[in-house]
Amino acid sequence: MDHSEQVFGESGGSGGVVRVRKDGDTHVAELVLDRPRAMNAVSTAFADALVEACAALAADEDVRATVLTSTHERAFCVGADLKERNSLSDAALAEQRPRTRAAYAGVLELPMPAVAAVHGYALGGGLELALSCDLIVADPTAVLGLPEVSVGVVPGGGGTQLLPRRVGAARAAELIFSARRVEAAEARDIGLVDQLTAEGEARTEALALAARIAANSPVGLRAAKRALRTGWGTDLRSGMEIEEAAWRTVAFSADRAEGVAAFNEKRKPVWPARPPVAPPTTP
Repeated sequence: MDHSEQVFGESGGSGGVVRVRKDGDTHVAELVLDRPRAMNAVSTAFADALVEACAALAADEDVRATVLTSTHERAFCVGADLKERNSLSDAALAEQRPRTRAAYAGVLELPMPAVAAVHGYALGGGLELALSCDLIVADPTAVLGLPEVSVGVVPGGGGTQLLPRRVGAARAAELIFSARRVEAAEARDIGLVDQLTAEGEARTEALALAARIAANSPVGLRAAKRALRTGWGTDLRSGMEIEEAAWRTVAFSADRAEGVAAFNEKRKPVWPARPPVAPPTTP
């Protein structure tokens, strides 16, 4: 079995770390939020670690799918670190903003399909991290919400833009304006969660889903995600041109040649290898 792990952030300290665990056999990476002392609250340092981890993932063409998980037994992520936020002056908050914004953007802009595995609380920025993924798998312990207006702010990690794309404008408005929390069953019913598992199985099922995704063409997966994301909100004619560009990316690739040959030869395709990124020394 081919496994590796990279660690980003302050290992062993209260700042927490973000881990990237890679399964070379399935080509699935696990992006692990590991700040247990703060239920993965997004501090400045934790945001920086997430930015670095996402950059490493995005550069690794050997990764075909990513799963965003948490090590905490009761929380996926509870959002912004309000204890740190309370200590910041207006000037310091303005200075921090690009760094936290980059953390959410790092997940949103991952070039390969991404699946969030939600166990426990996914609130504020925690839900926004999940929304930044393409698919959300949750178990019955999941509690999701964007409570920002209740503390005098607004969702700032993509919530006002990503939530209506999942649940519709009116439903998103109700959830954001009321700041209410949504439990797992309702989240599934309104389309906020894509798959509801047995308790404690969200990570396992998300990894299995990612492995099924990763069995497909790496070039095709990235091109399809790019077309889906770029086509959001465009008119139909523009969207069709975006799809055409994605088609041309794969139509003349080695993946297309292998995929068609494997189909005709009634075998599983063996996709051309991509160069993995060598992990740095773990601190």
